[in-house]
Amino acid sequence: MTNPFLPEPARIVRKFELAKDVRFFQIRFIDMERALSFGYTPGQFMMFSIPGTGEAPFSISSTPSRPGLLEFCIRKAGRLTEALFRLRENDGIGIRGPYGDGFPVNKMKGYDLLIIMGGLGAAPLRSLLLYALDNRELFGKLHLLYGAKRPKDMLFKKEFLEFIGREDIECLLTVDKDDAGKWPCYTGFVTSLFERIEDINAENTFACVCGPPVMYKFVLEKLVKLNIPKHQILMTLERRMKCGIGKCGHCAIEDIYTCMDGPVFTYWDVLHMKELI
Repeated sequence: MTNPFLPEPARIVRKFELAKDVRFFQIRFIDMERALSFGYTPGQFMMFSIPGTGEAPFSISSTPSRPGLLEFCIRKAGRLTEALFRLRENDGIGIRGPYGDGFPVNKMKGYDLLIIMGGLGAAPLRSLLLYALDNRELFGKLHLLYGAKRPKDMLFKKEFLEFIGREDIECLLTVDKDDAGKWPCYTGFVTSLFERIEDINAENTFACVCGPPVMYKFVLEKLVKLNIPKHQILMTLERRMKCGIGKCGHCAIEDIYTCMDGPVFTYWDVLHMKELI
């Protein structure tokens, strides 16, 4: 019987800074056949391990429609990430997964997508965004709303700025403050971007949200006012996940395990279990 906690050997192919204390990592399995055949769903996560340091979960930021490399956007926030940031390109690490219940992309086919990111929420939602762009014919209209504190804090800034003006996506970017006065897009909270969205067909829209906890209340109010059905409002919520397979109970809320039943939940789930946020 295979040990479910046994990580697979992988290597850091590329790493660079996205913002202060936030790094982008490209990871590849050592076994190239494994790397090319590895499948996952946008919204799932992987467990990283470094010998002598421990393990931690991280959302996948790449898309399964581009096999070979796994991409992650990781903030320094503890012993494991401090050790990870010290590693160099071509250094080895252990990874296992994928874990969790990701976005129901098959159910979302034919629907419009409204993707709303705040801060580090870009990490898991970038996977869904790139998947939708790579499979553009499977979805209706595609809207991206992303808010960050300042331009320097916006993750994947260069990548997202290039989406502006494209015909296959409506990309709206905003920052809370623009101290230098050089930001080319909007200024204000991410909720202010709702006023700029046109032609929302609520019944035919899936809204996907991820960001800091304080953001959810105000974004959810906007989505409810748009009359988007509650089962079509999806949130990715990482809550104290540790083992990834529902054994340790660290992420349990009553009979729900975030690592297995999530990290993607509907608005209905949150209404019945407010502890999720």
